[in-house]
Amino acid sequence: MSACSLRLLTATAISLALASPMAQAQTTATPAAQSQSTERFGPAASFSFDQLAERARDMATRPYEEAPVRHPDILDQIDFTAHWQILFDNNKTVDVGDAPVQFFHPGTYFRQPVKMFEVESGQAREILYHRDYFKIPDDSPAMQLGDDMGFAGFRVMRPDLKTDWISFLGGAYFRTDGFARQYGMSARGLAIDTGMDQPEEFPRFTEFYLEGGDDTGADLIVTALMDSPSVAGVYRMKISNQNGLGQVMDVQSRLFFRNSVDRLGVAPLTSMFWFSETNRFAAADWRPEVHDSDGLMMVTGTGEQIWRPLMNPDRVKTSSFSDDNPKGFGLMQRDRNFENYQDDGIFYDRRASVWIEPTSNWGKGAVTLVELPTNDEVFDNIVAFWNPAQKPAPGQEMDFNYTMHWGEDAPLRETVARTSATRIGEGGYPGNPRPADQVKMQIEFTGDILKGLSRDDISFKIDTPDDVELLDEGVVPVVGKDGTVRLTFDVKSTLDNVDLRVFLASKNGTPLTETWIGQINPAQIAYLRQK
Repeated sequence: MSACSLRLLTATAISLALASPMAQAQTTATPAAQSQSTERFGPAASFSFDQLAERARDMATRPYEEAPVRHPDILDQIDFTAHWQILFDNNKTVDVGDAPVQFFHPGTYFRQPVKMFEVESGQAREILYHRDYFKIPDDSPAMQLGDDMGFAGFRVMRPDLKTDWISFLGGAYFRTDGFARQYGMSARGLAIDTGMDQPEEFPRFTEFYLEGGDDTGADLIVTALMDSPSVAGVYRMKISNQNGLGQVMDVQSRLFFRNSVDRLGVAPLTSMFWFSETNRFAAADWRPEVHDSDGLMMVTGTGEQIWRPLMNPDRVKTSSFSDDNPKGFGLMQRDRNFENYQDDGIFYDRRASVWIEPTSNWGKGAVTLVELPTNDEVFDNIVAFWNPAQKPAPGQEMDFNYTMHWGEDAPLRETVARTSATRIGEGGYPGNPRPADQVKMQIEFTGDILKGLSRDDISFKIDTPDDVELLDEGVVPVVGKDGTVRLTFDVKSTLDNVDLRVFLASKNGTPLTETWIGQINPAQIAYLRQK
């Protein structure tokens, strides 16, 4: 990934922090001066998903035009601190059906405005920006702005208006507070050329059409127009919030391409992984683990369940897992033990997992994982998405439908045991010289299917590159933890990267666990070889 792309990801990670409930409730402010115009809504016009899709199709036949930035000199002054102090006036909350909606103010990180519309009975009316939607400190640069700015994004509040449960802010980014009301990872509509040598392109949601819930159980329906140099499109998201369980979003998308795209990212997820028990040596931090997600989970088109632990590599790494019509994938936070984080301020143990479930024919392609190096928790360094095998061409239309589950875990029935820990250490035995070319791996699996089994009931399969030697392989049930089995082995190799594929089975070959796919990276091996 280019330095430009990395900076853009970083800026997005920082700016999304402004969407948090805490960031919007810490500063006392006074209402801004009354705006000149009293109109709150524009004229009504006919609206439907198909109408907006036809508009996107027409846009894609013409050159891309970037939205102008109004008053850039003033926006430059509305930095992180100044933006934090601008509060939405609760008395100006817009009720869309039963969903209370509030808006974000523009600032230096949100320079291009988005248009907001309310939809009712097939008619859309624009919600016009007014400065008096916000409580702005008297000395804020925002006081110099008039009613020609537009909004930066929006969020949906809980009934008491104290916290929000979903927000759309920055490009095509959005996120929810999950099952435990704790913001963590984020998602976006589309990714273009992520993790490549060329600069990444960031499509934007430029218009949002909001309508109340329907008889399917949705609390809010959001239809969004997308635009970028390479693509125009439309997304329809039926969103429901289930307190204590998380959020479900049924997504329908239609994309119309102006240009060819080398790497298309469908349903992209963005997260942070700094360190865990896998690479604890990588950070001088007081906490045992710091991450929003600890693994990529996949269920292939054939039904194989796969777990890939996340890494904080020494350089940008891209991993692709080829498939045909996958049943699902997601970035998961499996470790829910507070003791493994010890952070009672931002609660990594409460971060939501996000599972993507395709609901249309996605065809051939690959689940793609991009991992960037990081030395701090403020940088989003993990991206996962579906990359279709067919590359978009100019004039082509592509449709992708899927359901997003923001919750504690993937909504799947457990049929095999899951990976519960991945550990790495020096190879060899205590009290003996440690071999410089050996690394010890220890993988734990936990599930009801393993309960009551002895080592004689379990076989294992470890696939490695041809020039890698395995030593001291063995599998044992963990004492005092019925249903947890530990596989231990040494990897002897001088390769920079060693790819491993592991699973446990019964003696007759029936899989007992998901397939663990991992990689020992150069930084880990170099550290372990230090004497």
